[in-house]
Amino acid sequence: MTVEEIERFMDASVPQARSFGWVLERVGDMSARVRLPVVREHLRPGDTASGPTLFALVDTAMYFAVLSEIGPQALALTTNCNINFLRRAKEGDVIADAKLLKLGQRLAVGEVFVRRAEDDAVIAHATLTYSIPPA
Repeated sequence: MTVEEIERFMDASVPQARSFGWVLERVGDMSARVRLPVVREHLRPGDTASGPTLFALVDTAMYFAVLSEIGPQALALTTNCNINFLRRAKEGDVIADAKLLKLGQRLAVGEVFVRRAEDDAVIAHATLTYSIPPA
């Protein structure tokens, strides 16, 4: 699927997802790049991007990487995620780069690096496994 196809699919199948604020920048070569403008609603006390916000970004980026390869499968879902928070992110853009490491018939395994747009510092690293529904 292309960026445009994924956006149309999301708007039709999960329209509330857009309220999170993600911007799908690119897909291809078993990967996806998603930008998130971190705004006040995403911050925890201390003006730091919350863990749930970064988890949602990581999960969204991996979902788009998977969809770009398998097509519009609404029931593809996360079965495992391990995330390490490495640095603080404040208000401003963060970028998640997802890369599939293995794409099988039933499972996809990948990793996501989340960076601050302002200085490219890695703020989180995650590994995820997705279950792919039977065709």
